[in-house]
Amino acid sequence: MSIIPQPITQFPWRVMALLLAIAVFGTLVLYSAAGGSIFPWATNQAVRFCIFSAMALVLSRIPLEIFARFAFPAYGAILVALFLVELIGGVAGGSQRWINLGFMQLQPSEFMKPVIVLAVAQFYARLPVGEIRSWNAIWPALLLIGMPWSLVLIQPDLGTATMILAGGVTVMFLAGLPLRLFIGSGLTVAAIVPIAFSFLHDYQKKRVLIFLDPESDPLGAGYHISQSKIAIGSGGIWGKGFLQGSQSHLDYLPEGHTDFVFATMAEEWGMAGGLLLIGAFMLLFRWGLRVAMRTNDRFARLVAAGLTTTIFFYVAINLMMVMGLAPVVGIPLPFMSYGGSSMLTVMLCVGIIMAIDRSNSRANNPRNWG
Repeated sequence: MSIIPQPITQFPWRVMALLLAIAVFGTLVLYSAAGGSIFPWATNQAVRFCIFSAMALVLSRIPLEIFARFAFPAYGAILVALFLVELIGGVAGGSQRWINLGFMQLQPSEFMKPVIVLAVAQFYARLPVGEIRSWNAIWPALLLIGMPWSLVLIQPDLGTATMILAGGVTVMFLAGLPLRLFIGSGLTVAAIVPIAFSFLHDYQKKRVLIFLDPESDPLGAGYHISQSKIAIGSGGIWGKGFLQGSQSHLDYLPEGHTDFVFATMAEEWGMAGGLLLIGAFMLLFRWGLRVAMRTNDRFARLVAAGLTTTIFFYVAINLMMVMGLAPVVGIPLPFMSYGGSSMLTVMLCVGIIMAIDRSNSRANNPRNWG
């Protein structure tokens, strides 16, 4: 019998310590971005992390069967909320994304990012193995993904729509659909991109064109990317030092505390800080994938891998965006960018993965669970 109490041994110490380290680093960067002040960003970010960490730990105690049972009802509820956004949603900055509940502004599309993974995973978990290569394995999943994707795209919110599509398609790939299906779809998408481009909003077209040639308008639409590259490059290997970033402190770098927070960090902490941060995220991805590989339950495996990939897309798209390798689509960097929506989504993903990890431990060590 262990002398350490059972609740302590079951606590996910390693992953929570890793998330705390990333969040503390993010809070330091936001402290610097505010000119050496804990207000208005650092304090709020720290409080949100504490609240959402508690939420993730609560989720980790929920039995896996509950997530499977409520995957489709949760999907349906959020889909209805997305329809309500189109009917009664508030408009801000030219986008219609929120429902005013009086005490808060609810953005249903954020909840769809993890829920689309749960819904598509539940579909394939219920699908007989012999039908995985049939048409019946494709069109229901495409319908599940296509409806929320379309509703979010017309808000318009290209970044969130991209995340929903990526999460759902990833689960389809992991479920074992033929590789030729994805190759053919990729070629088809590449063929219709020129046609689809004509249907984009003007600001979305400008983002794509500026991505292809940011120097064509360095003081206008290309300003964000140009200043981001300058900030990252000026940091060198070791950075200019904490609180010494000129691009962010002199307001040359727009959105230096949100979408372009990595550039703010890289200027002061250099390539060393950037590699350290990427390494921390890699450890998080490694943990999520190991949880997926250890489970014998098909639904749990698809969910753990799908949610881990969702977090990966957050990090990868944001880093590519700030380095000029992808269009600016408004994807924040988890635990680093100021804001509650992305942190809420990522901690929902982490909480569900922890629940799967706990279920694995319970199955492998039934004696320790009474």
